[in-house]
Amino acid sequence: MGELAKLLAPHFQVTVLDWPGFGQSSRPSLNYRPEIYQQFLEDFIKTVFNTAITVVAAGHASSYVLKLAVKQPDIFTRILLLAPTWRGPLPTMGASPQIAEMVKGLVRSPIVGQALYKLNTTPSFLTWMYRRHVFTDDAKLTPSFIEKKWQTTQKPGARFASAAFVTGNLDAIREQADFLSLVQSLSVPLMVVIGESSPPKSRQEMNVLAALPEVRSVIVPGSLGLHEEYPEVVFTAVQDFLLSV
Repeated sequence: MGELAKLLAPHFQVTVLDWPGFGQSSRPSLNYRPEIYQQFLEDFIKTVFNTAITVVAAGHASSYVLKLAVKQPDIFTRILLLAPTWRGPLPTMGASPQIAEMVKGLVRSPIVGQALYKLNTTPSFLTWMYRRHVFTDDAKLTPSFIEKKWQTTQKPGARFASAAFVTGNLDAIREQADFLSLVQSLSVPLMVVIGESSPPKSRQEMNVLAALPEVRSVIVPGSLGLHEEYPEVVFTAVQDFLLSV
């Protein structure tokens, strides 16, 4: 989100947060679950801001933002969702809750989990994942880019939150109907940015969201990492929405 934040900074006071267990945040061996992130978001906004704000959320953060917006209708002035998702990778692939829970337990275990995590965060595997779901231009997946991503994955405790995300244990929403219901309950303007090369299942669900009345949407190049791969394109596509009174 950093490059998009830089483009927004001349027009707004921009605050970017790192979710617990990801980015530059600490990575304790917690049992990461949606309630932790929901409370974190609510407390963060309450502590940092004293007025209603515009919020930009990418991917899984969308569900947390929507739930808070419905719970506290006056907390946001408008909402921008970038490639919104509500379901983790394993559930999206059709894995049962039992299988997902087993995988999470394995990754959290001291020896086997460390080995599994290491295998799934090698530079070659990260490159493959980015090509498959996140970026569309292979030329941007340079050795230095992948090295930075790899360094992030190797921080102590990094596997705990990652395992929760991959297995669906950070899913604040379990059914698409519930996600759409949150959107229909909003009282503030909402815009959705969709990557034209998003994975088929995710793209289909984003299209359903975009078709709802009062939802403004735009399709741009990219996939699930569109805001990171094409920040200038995203900024151009959303600036009128963000700057409108």
